[in-house]
Amino acid sequence: MAVEAAGLTFSHGGGEPALEEVSFEMRAGEFLALIGPNGGGKSTLLRLISGLLRPGRGTVKVFGGAPAAARRQIGYVPQFSALSNAFPATVLEMTLMGAAVPGVRGGSWGEDRPAKEKALAYLDIFGLAQCAKLPLSALSGGQRRRALVARALMGGPEEFILRPGAGEPEFPFLLLLDEPTAGIDAEGAFCFYEFLGGLRGGISVVVASHDLYMVSPFFDHAVFVNRRLTRIPDASLTPESLAALFGPHLHACPLADMQHSGGIVHSSGCTHPACASGPELQPDNSNTG
Repeated sequence: MAVEAAGLTFSHGGGEPALEEVSFEMRAGEFLALIGPNGGGKSTLLRLISGLLRPGRGTVKVFGGAPAAARRQIGYVPQFSALSNAFPATVLEMTLMGAAVPGVRGGSWGEDRPAKEKALAYLDIFGLAQCAKLPLSALSGGQRRRALVARALMGGPEEFILRPGAGEPEFPFLLLLDEPTAGIDAEGAFCFYEFLGGLRGGISVVVASHDLYMVSPFFDHAVFVNRRLTRIPDASLTPESLAALFGPHLHACPLADMQHSGGIVHSSGCTHPACASGPELQPDNSNTG
């Protein structure tokens, strides 16, 4: 298993639980989407998986052991970067730091030709190769997000990431992404998930987002996190799954429009125009997309 969580409960400063009795399993090579509202505990869950936080109760394992033991097999991109615009490094130098190896005097990373070629290849994947020699302050918010993902990938299996489908990766790797497409336009977000889709089976990926649209064929599984965890069947948004997460909507509103998008009447008393006008519709099972 890539991740095993059992009864995870965590509180910030001893207050109300940010997470309560969270349990799930994720196999190696799978893609998992965490969706839910802001403040629902998604970021906290990622920090527990990465080993940056310790649970108050329950356990979490990464590749069968404690997260700390798997630190070199985890790439993590937080929702908010602590990097200052005044950080004295170029985009290339910041990317190279993703391959840091702990040592007696702190972390160190290679700056030889192979390391730089690898970092440039990752930056090129995200359209940032031309920015390699620029200071971090020169990047837009969206560009910085992409550069941070490139840095996180530096610790992963190089052959598989640069040449997807080339064979089994040399070691298991878990990529944790917290709101990775924040500040990126719609086209860039699609291309980003398309790239992740090409890594399917080679690395394990957990993506947290508050955007409902991200639950898509890119992911093997999806869960809804709002202090507790609820599984979304088939990693898809259907009128049934929306109603299960948010409750039925018996009036006209955008969420009700989404619930009716599949042509399903969920209540005989519904006043939504799709129900009020004409005979009741039956579920359309022909559309499997």
